Amino acid sequence: MANLLVTGGAGFIGGNFVHYWNREHPEDRVIVLDALTYAGNRSTLEGAPNYELVEGDIRDTALVESLLRDHAITMLVHFAAESHVDRSISGPDAFIDTNILGTNSLLKAARAVWLAGSGVPHRFHHISTDEVFGSLGPNDPAFSEVTPYAPNSPYSASKAASDHLVRAYHHTFGLEVTTSNCSNNYGPYQYPEKLIPLFLLNALHSRNLPIYGDGMNVRDWLHVEDHCRGIAACLLKGVPGETYNIGGGAELPNMTVIDTICAEVDRAFAEVEGLAARYPDAPAAKGQPTNTLKTFVTDRAGHDRRYAIDETKARAELGYAPAHGFEEGLRQTLRWYLDNEAWWRPLIRA
Repeated sequence: MANLLVTGGAGFIGGNFVHYWNREHPEDRVIVLDALTYAGNRSTLEGAPNYELVEGDIRDTALVESLLRDHAITMLVHFAAESHVDRSISGPDAFIDTNILGTNSLLKAARAVWLAGSGVPHRFHHISTDEVFGSLGPNDPAFSEVTPYAPNSPYSASKAASDHLVRAYHHTFGLEVTTSNCSNNYGPYQYPEKLIPLFLLNALHSRNLPIYGDGMNVRDWLHVEDHCRGIAACLLKGVPGETYNIGGGAELPNMTVIDTICAEVDRAFAEVEGLAARYPDAPAAKGQPTNTLKTFVTDRAGHDRRYAIDETKARAELGYAPAHGFEEGLRQTLRWYLDNEAWWRPLIRA
């Protein structure tokens, strides 16, 4: 039995992790700490049977210390982060405050509570991103755990800094930490500013599907449930001080992803009774292909060309392997959004 503190647990990946951990470890107690910013949503946690939500800021070190002590926390799983690259370009300060200063606050609290006196068994797991490694050429080998850091956006730079802080607290103070660097996540509960939910919902409402540049930027796509399994493996099997790359095994150009979204939307309108009546403005409701909404726009500043994940270490040491193929996972994701309009409708009206 364990007591977990999950930061950012009302967000996309954190919320999915809370549901996952509740299913797999129903005897454990989960405390969620979330500031409930635009990307945090209480309703994401509805149905999770065993959690307590605390609204608060990870930069409040005293609050974190009290949560660690009062709830006898032995595992801290750190999701809380500003994560949207476009927002980091228009407003970098929030990324510095949350991703760097916030992570340092958590580490200070963990050190104060867990390493005081004789210390207590503990694990601090930090969720990071493949974006810290920079951009790959078309024939470059995939990112591994020893790839040098070369972040290119304010977002990835802030995550790289937080990764270094986590590593430093292990090597300097002996805090038992692990870090995972993941590829592009998709699945239920994702805030509709990211590519897949944005394009799904735009397609339902006959809004343009804005494609950066030539649409050939390449990403590795990871279903969020696979990511949750990888994080759990890091917590239970990972070696303190080590990092692990968690990928989805689906390295695809954005244009392929977008065309797959369009095809799945068309398929859903053909198969789901009453869908055309619910979304009468969608091209698919009128018998037209969704891909007619595709629109090319000016490329994002500093847009990395390609990411790819080498997950050999996670497979060998943690027994991790993704279980979701991309087309199957995308189809499940689309159907989740169609079945859960009450969750996303308030977000697109905001």
